[in-house]
Amino acid sequence: METYEILMKLPSLNEYINVCRCNKYQAAKFKRDIEQEIGYYLLKMPKYDKPIKLHFHWIEGNNRRDYDNVAFSKKFVLDAMQKHGKLENDNRKFVTGFTDTFGYEKDNFKVVLGVEFDEESKVG
Repeated sequence: METYEILMKLPSLNEYINVCRCNKYQAAKFKRDIEQEIGYYLLKMPKYDKPIKLHFHWIEGNNRRDYDNVAFSKKFVLDAMQKHGKLENDNRKFVTGFTDTFGYEKDNFKVVLGVEFDEESKVG
């Protein structure tokens, strides 16, 4: 399994909903900015043209956010992978599954993204 670290605190679902409630244009910019920042951490990642499975290990710097709200940010990661040419598409043909685990490191927020080829699936 290849791993990549995204060394930032990604927004929770609640944070994204709050932005969406304010202004739809602001929400689109918010999402675009997050995906651009994630893209910086994906620079060393190759393009995956075969089906993959992803493992998200979410490191939280405190215990304030619920796991389901934290894991929502996988949407930003997958869209950033596609936008930055690391993944042709984030549909079921190319991303065949994902798992989430969670950890805690005081005052440290990051995501460790594990990528493995899904040998059982075929694109097409």
